[in-house]
Amino acid sequence: MSPARDNATVLEIGGREVRVSNPDKVVFPQPGLTKIDLVNYYLAVADGALRGVDRRPMVLKRFVKGISHEAFFQKRAPEKRPEWIETATLRYASGNSAEEVVVTDAAALAWVVNLGCLDLNPHPVRADDLEHPDELRVDLDPMPGVDWSQIVDVAMVAREVLTDHGLVGWPKTSGSRGIHIYARIERRWNFREVRHAAETLAREVELRAPGLATARWWKEERGESVFVDFNQNAKDRTVASAYSIRPLPDARVSTPLDWNEVRDSRPERFTVATVLERFAERGDPAAGIDGAVGGLDGLLALAEQLGPAEKAPRAAGAGSSAAGGSGRRQSTMPLIEIARAKTKPEALEGLERWKARHPDVVALLQPADVLVDGMRGSSSLWYRIRVNLQHVPESQRPEQEALEVDYDPWAGKQWNRS
Repeated sequence: MSPARDNATVLEIGGREVRVSNPDKVVFPQPGLTKIDLVNYYLAVADGALRGVDRRPMVLKRFVKGISHEAFFQKRAPEKRPEWIETATLRYASGNSAEEVVVTDAAALAWVVNLGCLDLNPHPVRADDLEHPDELRVDLDPMPGVDWSQIVDVAMVAREVLTDHGLVGWPKTSGSRGIHIYARIERRWNFREVRHAAETLAREVELRAPGLATARWWKEERGESVFVDFNQNAKDRTVASAYSIRPLPDARVSTPLDWNEVRDSRPERFTVATVLERFAERGDPAAGIDGAVGGLDGLLALAEQLGPAEKAPRAAGAGSSAAGGSGRRQSTMPLIEIARAKTKPEALEGLERWKARHPDVVALLQPADVLVDGMRGSSSLWYRIRVNLQHVPESQRPEQEALEVDYDPWAGKQWNRS
């Protein structure tokens, strides 16, 4: 390590120089972690972190203003970059394309962290074959009111389904409330087929764990269950990879686990400080993942047995009055929308104002009835809050009111309709 001009530090990593700007900038005030602390963390766990991102195109999720502000998503690699940073051009279903960063070594890992990337968001493909994933991803996303033991029960069922169909599941904490399970697969299937296999797995988990797990796509229909999020296998989706630091005040880490320690683990136990110690003592529990490659034949055969998945209900058709002239889906649940906001705190403040006006309704709501959604905008998230009035007698249900916060994430955007 050596000092450089304009308050920067230059690290020599594997024979390459990586410039870390503002190394003493505090990124996580609660544990007092600085930018250089985060770079050093990733270098210390590089063997495990690279196992999750090596040779994979990556969306850069940049927290340039710190964890108290929303990140922005950058698909295209910065024009100013070291010549040794590799890239790959991905083509999306929308028809757009982007030349994305491909991390191949510890120096590249440190370079993306310096850009403000706290967590790492790689695609499930390698740069030498961008159309055939080598990874099936199971994201167990708990609804409000669901405790850790239920998430674990669903994870064990998911593991059983994977095993029964020729795949090895490797668990890790998501770094938030849930669990991720990854399975390496042969590069024989396209994105559509991999997502179909993942949806089939989700449906089978729901069948084996009724009431605990759900494959229902619409959030308001899930109740207090664990959603097996199969859509994380869609072509444009990325998931925070192993050893990623999540933007929570305690600097929580998405941490690989052995199956025998899943039940007694808790996400909050795995932070930058504790994972550094854990990794130094035992290495990476997922070290064998690349040697456990399976196929999707079993899950795709199961898909034939189960038949087509139930489609979400829609309005009568495009242009119908029931759809407001849009043909968009109508929910079967009594939903009202509370807020659309640029930031989560703004949205939650709007929710609190609505609650203050409707205390009798609030008393009847279950935890899963309040739906807080992070919605992907053009380059960052925005937030929507809805309330499901299913537990409120019809005569007591409030009408849809003007939104407490009415943010339009698309205002001023110009669309290319060609």
